[in-house]
Amino acid sequence: MNITIILIILLVGAILTYFSGNRFASKVAILFSVAAAIFSVALYLNHGQAGTTFSIDWISNPNISFSLKADGLSIAMLLLTTILLPLIILASQIREFKNEKLLYSLVMFMAFAMAGAFLSSDALLYYVFWEMSLIPIYFIIVLWGNGEIAKRRKAAMTFFLFTFAGSLFMMAAIIYLYVKTGSFQLEDFYNANLTETEQIWIFLAFFLAYAIKIPIFPFHTWQANVYQKAPAIGTMLLAGIMSKMGAYSVIRWQLPVTPDASHELRNVVLVLCTIGVIYGAILALRQKDLKRLLAYASLSHVGFVAAGAYALTFDGIQGAIILILAHGFGIVAMFYSADVIQSRTHTLEISDLGGIKWLAPKFTVAFFLSILSSIGIPLTFNFIGEFTILYGLYQVNIWYALLVGTSLFLGAFFMLRMFQHVMLGESYKLPFRDLSKTEVFVFAILIIVLVFFGVYVKPVSDLISSSVGEIVMYINR
Repeated sequence: MNITIILIILLVGAILTYFSGNRFASKVAILFSVAAAIFSVALYLNHGQAGTTFSIDWISNPNISFSLKADGLSIAMLLLTTILLPLIILASQIREFKNEKLLYSLVMFMAFAMAGAFLSSDALLYYVFWEMSLIPIYFIIVLWGNGEIAKRRKAAMTFFLFTFAGSLFMMAAIIYLYVKTGSFQLEDFYNANLTETEQIWIFLAFFLAYAIKIPIFPFHTWQANVYQKAPAIGTMLLAGIMSKMGAYSVIRWQLPVTPDASHELRNVVLVLCTIGVIYGAILALRQKDLKRLLAYASLSHVGFVAAGAYALTFDGIQGAIILILAHGFGIVAMFYSADVIQSRTHTLEISDLGGIKWLAPKFTVAFFLSILSSIGIPLTFNFIGEFTILYGLYQVNIWYALLVGTSLFLGAFFMLRMFQHVMLGESYKLPFRDLSKTEVFVFAILIIVLVFFGVYVKPVSDLISSSVGEIVMYINR
């Protein structure tokens, strides 16, 4: 199949969602997002057959082409995007928004941009998609976020400027590589004849862009405030998919292009990742607001992902990709749980909650299962990724594995303590409606994915193993 179909569906979906009006916007968005998911699954089933690459000339001078490549790694990221997208839109149905046609068209356009970034094999095309994804999330935060408009604008602007500034360094590296190779094609970047000094500067330029997006300590300062101020639909898009663009790009665009620099700077970056993993967990312990707690929990988890990628081992990178997927579904379940609580109680202050278990047994089960997956209990998707990463880090140095592994204990502690305060104790003083059929459906899909691939991860590992092997070959050449 022609892989451009998926991008066309998302782009046309964004346009038609806007022109469908407020009454039908969410329904049109769900229709096109489900269609994109179906075609992504079809692409996965036809993986390795004709149609998994696409290229046409775009600009002659400089030589830029509209080039897409769907290998196992990009298909995995595309599946994450297109399967989560309709679930995130469905999850937002518990709230009413002003100007829904604009909101859901921005959501669809953001998904289009992120899918394009995952599929691009031309560096300039990749950069265009990377930057395009910033525009919709900026307006989503400003127009539909939480709290005062001035604080929402400040949070959105901080995120935009941080990310855009990092992207400029990445753009400089891309231009330098074009001058060096005469091409923007990914494979030509892989085969560029770079000195170690050149590689170090390019590595650092890419690192700044990706460390901000993921984020990696100490480039995380925008994250908690943005996650808190964004509406739930924006937070789920940010944490579930957009942050994964950075981790994916480390594996796809940074490490194979700069193999010598990657080995030279590995220990420095792993130290930063390790600090971020522990630092995020400790900050989560101190939070009184549920969304901020989850934001710092996410910081700890994505630091785990980055540590796996920068381990430069087959197991570390494969574990990082698995945890990217697992964390995507798991963090959406967690932020959805927070939104369910906020929509019913109008608060996210943990001290104001408690006893919800007695009023909402279905929600209690869904929330608890989401937490178990988040803390990496065996037979969950997160556990597979975390265990594989720890094994990859062990191959580098046992101390990295031990230090990063401490986050598993800390994560279990603050997550279970949060559950006790929010869900257990005396019955909540105000009415708390249990999950609707739509909410049960969203939670069911998320939890089924987290449990199924925790029990049987072979489809994922088979999908990505060839891509990981190729990337490791370039890293160790």
